[in-house]
Amino acid sequence: MKPKQRIKVAHIITRLDMGGSALETFQSCYELCHKYETILIHGLSQESNMSDLEKRVVEGNIAKAQKRGVKFISLKTLVRRISPINDLRAFFVLIWILLKEKPNIVHTHTTKAGMLGRLAAKITGVPNIMHTPHGNIFYGHFGFLLSRFSIYIEKFLSRFTDHMIALTDGEMNDYINLSVCSPDKLLKIHSGVDIMRFMQTNGNDVKKRRSLGLDQNEKVVGFVGWLLPIKGPEYLLKAMRDIWPIYPETSLIFVGKGELDIDLRAKALQMSTNGRVKFLGWRKDIDELMPVFDLLVLPSLNEGMGRVLVEAMAAGKPVVASNVGGIPDLVLHGKTGYLVPPADEKALAEAIKKLLDDPGKAWEMGQNGKQHCQQFSLEAMIVKLDALYAGLINN
Repeated sequence: MKPKQRIKVAHIITRLDMGGSALETFQSCYELCHKYETILIHGLSQESNMSDLEKRVVEGNIAKAQKRGVKFISLKTLVRRISPINDLRAFFVLIWILLKEKPNIVHTHTTKAGMLGRLAAKITGVPNIMHTPHGNIFYGHFGFLLSRFSIYIEKFLSRFTDHMIALTDGEMNDYINLSVCSPDKLLKIHSGVDIMRFMQTNGNDVKKRRSLGLDQNEKVVGFVGWLLPIKGPEYLLKAMRDIWPIYPETSLIFVGKGELDIDLRAKALQMSTNGRVKFLGWRKDIDELMPVFDLLVLPSLNEGMGRVLVEAMAAGKPVVASNVGGIPDLVLHGKTGYLVPPADEKALAEAIKKLLDDPGKAWEMGQNGKQHCQQFSLEAMIVKLDALYAGLINN
């Protein structure tokens, strides 16, 4: 008798960079490839404008996963932006790849890959199709017409999607309230975070502070994420105008990159911040930077989940975040941090001030966050994904 073949799972994503959706997809492949034959089809991530350091980290991750058994297929026409010619080419290449590989499951990630990948999977007769949006684009990203169009497209694709995986209750509610997907197709699986990496501090925060040009007693407000309009970093910068007259020795640190980088730097200069705003760009040592922060702020206009909030809580830091999308699933208002309305710098400033005014309360919130973040661990995500894949095949 021939040995029983392993179940084959093909993941499809546009950008394999160091963003949250790419990291979650990579982790899923890496952790489950010992049980499932795993293929990761991805674009070349040219739109990510990765630094040399980022590229080396991504290349190192790919090499590590390949050694473990993950098969990578790069597709240069699979891009994140709308590009009719590239999109059509990518679509036909995906069809060819799926016909050749014959996966039992196709799992698509993010919007563009979800559109092209699910259509290709349907045409090629893949028996199990699932999609993780990693946050929807129904509001906050585009204008009214394009947002409505994206809803209609998703409604169509959901007809032959066996399971839609939401990261949070908030994301699930969006799909239900907009009648995008049948509730019986929706599942919630939180994006998994390696929380032990952030809990196990090495005690070098004094040295790290010194390397950043920070005084030992200086207060630090941190932001980690893409410097994009949807993440709301400009509202945080504006909010600090109400903080500095009260706490002049407070620094604001932006960790990340994006299209707002130059504009934010220019605005910081115009505000005469006297070096109190630091732009660190993309960093791979977020676990070492978190202990430097007194609090973390995520002022997003829309957010599927916000992995960085889990990382901050694991590091014992209180958080301030917008009350949008899936963020309320993570942040317990008044217990692990504060939730504020989006695009409201005054509310942001008031919440930041509360934490700076009361270090005891801030510490207590940080400790509560350490407990609360356990449910968002990488291990919890892998267990749920494994159960989903196994259940699809066994039914």
